Amino acid sequence: MLQWLDSLSWGWIVLVCVTLGLAPFNPPHVLEKLGMLWQGELVRPIDWFDLVMHGAPWVVLVLKAVAVLLQRRS
Repeated sequence: MLQWLDSLSWGWIVLVCVTLGLAPFNPPHVLEKLGMLWQGELVRPIDWFDLVMHGAPWVVLVLKAVAVLLQRRS
């Protein structure tokens, strides 16, 4: 189901996490948007877009890590 993760190298995933995932760096947008989500203040569409855009690389990183761990286990 997640074979597309095999085609992504760790280097590219980490690079995208560090650049897009942490932009604009002070504070990272993803942390700001997660805080807004936690407080129930994430209501504007642009905020949801920001959360998805800056959070997607981290989701891919976690999915790749889980896929590798499951492959090693079997």
